[in-house]
Amino acid sequence: MEWLNYHHLLYFWAVAKHGSITQAGKELRLAHPTISGQIHRLEEVLGTKLFARKGRNLVLTDSGRIAFRYADEIFSLGQEFQDTLKGRSGGQRLRLVVGVSDVLAKSIVHRILEPAFELRDKVRVICREDRSVEAFMGDLAAHTVDVVLSDAPAGPGMPVRTYSHPLGECGTSFFAAPRLARSRRRGFPDSLDGCPVLVPGDDSTFRRALNDWFTSHDLHPQIIAELDDLALALVLGEAGLGIFAAPDVLATEIRRRYKVELVGRAKDIRQRFYAISVERKVENRAVAAICRVARKHIFA
Repeated sequence: MEWLNYHHLLYFWAVAKHGSITQAGKELRLAHPTISGQIHRLEEVLGTKLFARKGRNLVLTDSGRIAFRYADEIFSLGQEFQDTLKGRSGGQRLRLVVGVSDVLAKSIVHRILEPAFELRDKVRVICREDRSVEAFMGDLAAHTVDVVLSDAPAGPGMPVRTYSHPLGECGTSFFAAPRLARSRRRGFPDSLDGCPVLVPGDDSTFRRALNDWFTSHDLHPQIIAELDDLALALVLGEAGLGIFAAPDVLATEIRRRYKVELVGRAKDIRQRFYAISVERKVENRAVAAICRVARKHIFA
């Protein structure tokens, strides 16, 4: 069995967590050369670079990101082990590491993940965000991520064998501040022609669906902003800057939490949601609960 020096791993973990050797040195009460030398030794043992220099900053390499996630779990379990022996823990928690495509609305992610928190066994949920599903493929293969939530299935050219489990789908609703909504509600969807709109980023699945829908209805709205985050679209929409679209299942919540009104619904703009894993049949209890509730309740 190959020996891993956990002191070296701890120094690496501290630098990755604090963002610099200087900050990690203050936490560990060690000199800069000591930490730097031990991390270099760890890289030699592992046979790969864990950090890369970007200007004056250190950034994690792909190998470094994998190493950090393992180290994070190792030292979290170590703390949990000590707490349990000292009677400070209510029992070991099931860990669920979720990769989230950051184009998903946070409210949708919350609803999808909610069943995991309601399991009889305590679950510690860890979310990682990235722009694309592809970014999580290595983590799925290494089992450092259990499931990825996305608005599109994994593509056929992925380097890792994955399974895209459909969670459900819904239509789309358009919202705006009260004055703008009232002026564009009559004659929807033709009323959207020439009106100010807030749309998702150009490379998102939802944006492509909106573009196709605008084209099919011969609509030419005035694009005011392209926003990857629906939360920002909600704030700008509430301020009256433009009309924005959101998943239909969030319609009640959006109207309750924000000062916006419904302009109209487009059932033919379908938004689909998937849980992507390396399991053909989902065995993880938390992931199974997520899939079951999403299909039966959220998108029923």
